[in-house]
Amino acid sequence: MAQSTAKVEYISLAANTNQGIWLRKLLADLGQEQSSPTELYYDNKSVIPIAQNPVQHGKTKHMNVKFHSIREGEKNSLVKLHYCSTDVQLVDIMTKAPLKSRLEFLRLKLGMSKANLKEEC
Repeated sequence: MAQSTAKVEYISLAANTNQGIWLRKLLADLGQEQSSPTELYYDNKSVIPIAQNPVQHGKTKHMNVKFHSIREGEKNSLVKLHYCSTDVQLVDIMTKAPLKSRLEFLRLKLGMSKANLKEEC
């Protein structure tokens, strides 16, 4: 069980980092080697500095070493972390129940058009 929301977010970022590294390896096996780091965008300002700072301190000492793959990924130029405000996170359309105005904003950003379907009985 996670002891803090930062730990939960860190575990999530570690899982996503591992997936990104796995996809890089898959692409390399398919002859599509990536020359630059895979860019990961995350909407939590507290987690990115934890991932980038190799120094253990009181607030992070409870985090298991197995989740530090993020640090290794950045150190080896496999991934690069960026902050992305929740306001522009396109993935939110699939993970949250947004208000209608937010749904419209995200739909337009994704390039989706509105469909007017009429069902026949």
